[in-house]
Amino acid sequence: MSKFDEVYNRSLADPEGFWSEAAEAIHWEKKWDTLIDDSNPPFYRWFAGAECNTCYNAVDRHVEEGRADQLAVIYDSPITGSKKTFTYRELQTEVAKCAGVLRKHGVGKGDPVIVYMPMVPEAVISMLACARLGAVHSVVFGGFAANELATRIDDCAPKVILSASCGIEPGRIIAYKPLLDEAQEIASHKVDACVILQREQQTCDLIDEHDYDWVSEMATATPADCVTVAATDPLYILYTSGTTGQPKGVVRDNGGHMVALKWSMKNIYNVNPGDVYWAASDVGWVVGHSYIVYAPLLNGNTTIVFEGKPVGTPDAGQFWRVIAEHNVSVMFTAPTAFRAIKKEDPKAELLQQYRMEKFHTLFLAGERTDPDTLHWAEDNLKVPVIDHWWQTETGWPIGANCMGIEQLPIKPGSPTRAVPGYDVRTLDPETGEELARLDLPVSQVSACAFGGPNLDELYITSARKNLSEEALEKQPHAGSLFKAQLGVTGTEFTRFAG
Repeated sequence: MSKFDEVYNRSLADPEGFWSEAAEAIHWEKKWDTLIDDSNPPFYRWFAGAECNTCYNAVDRHVEEGRADQLAVIYDSPITGSKKTFTYRELQTEVAKCAGVLRKHGVGKGDPVIVYMPMVPEAVISMLACARLGAVHSVVFGGFAANELATRIDDCAPKVILSASCGIEPGRIIAYKPLLDEAQEIASHKVDACVILQREQQTCDLIDEHDYDWVSEMATATPADCVTVAATDPLYILYTSGTTGQPKGVVRDNGGHMVALKWSMKNIYNVNPGDVYWAASDVGWVVGHSYIVYAPLLNGNTTIVFEGKPVGTPDAGQFWRVIAEHNVSVMFTAPTAFRAIKKEDPKAELLQQYRMEKFHTLFLAGERTDPDTLHWAEDNLKVPVIDHWWQTETGWPIGANCMGIEQLPIKPGSPTRAVPGYDVRTLDPETGEELARLDLPVSQVSACAFGGPNLDELYITSARKNLSEEALEKQPHAGSLFKAQLGVTGTEFTRFAG
């Protein structure tokens, strides 16, 4: 049995023992009474009875335990030509002051706060400040239209909104304040106060006794200490895109969220405390929540806040520059970013300008990674390229090649295996009953598609090219095309392709 199988099987056979052990890496004000409260299925509660604070574990704890002078956050903005760094001690100071600003405006434990920010360090500080008070942040992607913002204002009813005067895209400035003002006019819920970060690229007018200047508020703030909350209390609300109707708010707790993310940093991403970790995403998405802010800081890493694009700011070599300049060990981004780089610089000539000596793994997620892009990245970066998969609803990976446990063979188009803790099943969409597993006499499935006159035939291709002679002897059907009738029907809609 492989090391991965041992870990995975234990996670399912003994979840209480497995996650109790993982939870020892988190500081608890009070340990849990029940690891998994299953008294109200399907609504389960992790670490019921425990008390904690996410901000303390992500910031203060590291200051107390010897990482005060280590870099916590690196802000790198090729769009504005500016950079800034924060040690854990400096981050603690800024977060405590921001929490004080929120408290001054009436925010306390359990109160919702909307964060409507571009990719600037203040966005991270805002999220952590909410966590510090036990308030519930709801980050809205910066530049979202006024009606989208209004929908979220009405749904979560924030006391305060933390925002900025503008966001900056290549070649244009997006004024946030008019969008924010319009959203508040549209929304039924009225916000008590807005705190606005004035950016030099475009400032905005403030409404007296409603809008407050970020710098002035921070300068006069009384720092706030961490507030103890229940492990089952909400940390944040993050809304789905709304492509299938009204955006749905996913509520994330404090305790279980911390344990899972901390565990994932070593076991999935193979990142050690002190390493520089970069998730090239946005704090408005779940990747930004989990792997720009919380997971790296919970693990004692240095995280990068990047305000730029993979191409055009100014060229297709920016990813390599950031990795080299900041000694990044692991990067996580979307396949779309690499397809853009590949299109602009197909021979990866810009890569030759940079030495990325500490870089050891690239992770991709957000959509399926096409094999061409995966192989291009492997060939040029000379590191494992890991396609993994998860959702806003889960907050951390469901399927992955867990590099910190054991590297398994990389299969293009596949996220490899279910992550320990996940018992992945396929259910009938009508009945909810589990469908039978389809086992094929091959090890490498390369593609599948529905066909036939009723789109109820599943055609599956298998790979042969990369198999050894020994493997081919055991798999005489490798390279074959299989047809299966599973009692389900495919769809002709292109949005479901892949």
